Amino acid sequence: MSCNWGTELWDQFDNLEKHTSWGIDFLERYTKFIKERADIEQSYAKQIRSLSKKYHPKRSREDESRYTWCLAFAATLRQLNELSTQREELAENLNSQIVCELSRYTQELKTERKTHFQDGRRAQQHIESSWKQLESSKRRFERDCKEAERAQHVSDRIDLDNKTEGEKARQTAQQKKQAAEESRKDYVTSLNQFNQDQHQHYHTLVPVIYQRIQDMEERRIERICEAMRSSAEAERKVLPVVSRCLDAMMASAEGIQPRMVSLLWVVEVFKSGFEPPGDVEFEDYSATMRRSISESSYLDNRAEGRKHSRKLWPFIRKNKLLTLLSSPRQPPPPPPTSPSPGALTNSPQSPPPASREPITQRLNDLMTSGSRTRKQCLRSLKRGGSSPADCSHLPPEQRRKKLQTRINNINQEIQREREQRDALLKMREVYEQSPQMGDAGSLEPRLEEVKQSLQKLEEELRRNQAWLMEADSRLSDHSSRRQSGGCGLNSQATTPGSSSLKHPDGSYTEDHSAELHFKSRSSEFDDDFDDEEPLPSIGTCKSLYPFQGQNEGTLSMVEGELLSVVEEDKGDGWTRVRRNLEEEGYVPTSYIKVFLDSSAKGAMTYI
Repeated sequence: MSCNWGTELWDQFDNLEKHTSWGIDFLERYTKFIKERADIEQSYAKQIRSLSKKYHPKRSREDESRYTWCLAFAATLRQLNELSTQREELAENLNSQIVCELSRYTQELKTERKTHFQDGRRAQQHIESSWKQLESSKRRFERDCKEAERAQHVSDRIDLDNKTEGEKARQTAQQKKQAAEESRKDYVTSLNQFNQDQHQHYHTLVPVIYQRIQDMEERRIERICEAMRSSAEAERKVLPVVSRCLDAMMASAEGIQPRMVSLLWVVEVFKSGFEPPGDVEFEDYSATMRRSISESSYLDNRAEGRKHSRKLWPFIRKNKLLTLLSSPRQPPPPPPTSPSPGALTNSPQSPPPASREPITQRLNDLMTSGSRTRKQCLRSLKRGGSSPADCSHLPPEQRRKKLQTRINNINQEIQREREQRDALLKMREVYEQSPQMGDAGSLEPRLEEVKQSLQKLEEELRRNQAWLMEADSRLSDHSSRRQSGGCGLNSQATTPGSSSLKHPDGSYTEDHSAELHFKSRSSEFDDDFDDEEPLPSIGTCKSLYPFQGQNEGTLSMVEGELLSVVEEDKGDGWTRVRRNLEEEGYVPTSYIKVFLDSSAKGAMTYI
């Protein structure tokens, strides 16, 4: 079915003008819609990228690279970032390919529409002018005919006897008749001209103008259709990448293995290698044997312990450095088999500290630094300081893993150095065979440097392998003792605040040289720490057994005494406690019962 606006809508000029104006308004509204959608896509991409950046880890953590759910979440964040990139590309395509083109086309369409309707108005004005001319000639012809008729009647009524008046009336009638005839000719001419103009208007001009307006409207609709297709196509282009991103997210989620994480990684990370505690022996309170220490003896021991701690305790304001250099590192003595304090005389009372070399090195650094540097250095020591090279501060299992990782890294470095050495040797051989390519002697310094680096790495590898063998032997000894029935109560330990030297037979010898060296110079910078406040209490504890802290870093206590907990057990078997906001020290964790946070009030009431 073919419909032509020129023939079907020849009399709907005003309606066509309104319709085409509404079509242009719709085009502008659709352009605005696409622009706002592109802005939304751009804002969405920006927010997604910001969200991904916010939750992406700032630095790589070993834990997050180990667990599958952390890896899956990191992969999801990366895919989200890729999704934001695709959304930005979609927004850019919508702006460049649709919004800009439609805006330009809208301006062109307005200009074209204005031209067409101006032509239509001129044609309409022309036909209206021709019609007015026809009406004017028609009215003049009608008027002249009526005047000629009246003049003829007047002439007929005049008396024939009055020849003068009759002749004059006949002349007037004749003139009116001639004027009417001329008006008739003008009317006929105007009528023919109007009919010709009207035929040309409705059969030639109007169809041509309306056909142009119809073509313009069809092009506008086609352009809207093309813009909608382009919009869908622009989004279709990013769908494959979006689909791949979603597939990658699904694959990351399916790659999470709860069983493997719980069985392997958690055990691998947190296994210490220490032996579980042995059985607790029965304490016979019904025996007739009386306690060797009376209540007054307890009080005396407590007062004596306080006095002794007041002299030797390194956490007092003027002697804080000893605490930093003597934090416990080895397991504490097990609980006594008898409540009698006398049984504790020959048992170890304090843990061995770190090795002598780190303490001496740290002391030398402290003594040669300024006041501000001393504070920073001592605070770093308080947070743990530098760890020994052999990783002896770690639990046995963790030490073995640390050394194994270090050995693997050293082997990789050795492999790289050997590949570099082989490449240099091959290059030297080529230079020797073809001197024009280069000087073989220029490679000697680099070869020597690689050789020295290899020697250092191999020496470090042997040292770490020896430490690993030692750690493996200790683990095997622990395993054999666990299978044979556990360990006894005669474990060797030394005291916080004094360095210790390990002998091949497993015993330790205390070395007080670092402590004496520090005491001789500690008064030099006592005032540097006058502004430090004591650590806050995190709970309370009740002593289950008496403990005689006869060395630096430990605190004496009697059975049933209530103390404040300053620092929890860090895995080495020692807990840091305080008495009366003045005396602080380490006590064996197995000798006390700890009440933390809200449980502390209940413990106070109970005791």
